[in-house]
Amino acid sequence: MRRPTGIIPLSAALGAFLALAACAQGPQEQPSLTLATWNAEWLMEPETFDELARVCIGRGGRAGGGQRAIPCDLVPGRRWTDADFDRLRDFAARVQADVFALQEVDGRAPAARVFPGWAACFTARPHVQNVGFVIRPGIPYRCNPDYRELGLPEDDVRWGADLTLFPGSGHEVRLLAVHLKSGCNRDPLTRDTDACRMLQRQVPVLEAWIDARAAEGARFAVLGDFNRRFDREFAPGRDRSGRVVALWPEIDDGDPPGADLLDVAEGVTDPACRQQDPLRPPIDHILLGASLADGIVPGSYRMWTYPRDGARWPDHCIRSVSVGLQPRTR
Repeated sequence: MRRPTGIIPLSAALGAFLALAACAQGPQEQPSLTLATWNAEWLMEPETFDELARVCIGRGGRAGGGQRAIPCDLVPGRRWTDADFDRLRDFAARVQADVFALQEVDGRAPAARVFPGWAACFTARPHVQNVGFVIRPGIPYRCNPDYRELGLPEDDVRWGADLTLFPGSGHEVRLLAVHLKSGCNRDPLTRDTDACRMLQRQVPVLEAWIDARAAEGARFAVLGDFNRRFDREFAPGRDRSGRVVALWPEIDDGDPPGADLLDVAEGVTDPACRQQDPLRPPIDHILLGASLADGIVPGSYRMWTYPRDGARWPDHCIRSVSVGLQPRTR
């Protein structure tokens, strides 16, 4: 992952952030951090889209080997205009999140148009559907090495973006942004399709990251587009042969201690994301590790529906939640 430059000193940045958070919430309230996730649907600059549209990939084709390409069925309807970028920027500002996990964004340039002045950590994968974070100015952070293992040995799927907020302090939080394999959002992972087989192979890789953070005693969260409906999954996560059949029960197994996860939207019925969308359970999730879940701000989870204005909006909504910043001794 590309390394950030010009990071302000931790003590100064952390002190400024906590002072602003405490001021905004009142003297008796604990400062909090708001996390958000957003699949922004093939977000790339108009000039990039136009260039790739001229050599788009036909039906059944796939971009591989580091190829930057888009499918022809995106042309021309999925092209984001300058006016669209302005509208997305204004909408994202309403969320007032401190960090966004982003999916389907073509790296730093289009992200900067929606989040001007924010820091960014994106994976180095060259494909136009990239995964990363943007971080509000003033928050100390460290871009960790890409979690390339999520791409599997053949490197056919997206890597994970790994970020540490407030590194080295008692407020340290570790975050992983994911965009898992699509095409198997409700079937058992043992179904005989390429999509289900690939997602099945990603599950133990994702669980390994979670278990490592839990073993370290870290406060952590995994957030992004899991391409999986947790409401269709039931324990146990493996069948009698030991094959992974379900994502959520497998990663939320509480082993090692601290690996218990909280799905912040569990039990919540969200409204339709866009005006034309049906009501459906999410495939985007924010999962908090046990130690971070202890600080969740009650009632803070929200799915941000788009205006019913006839304008084009992404096919996924922003989801956000706030967690307390109670300091921990290290």
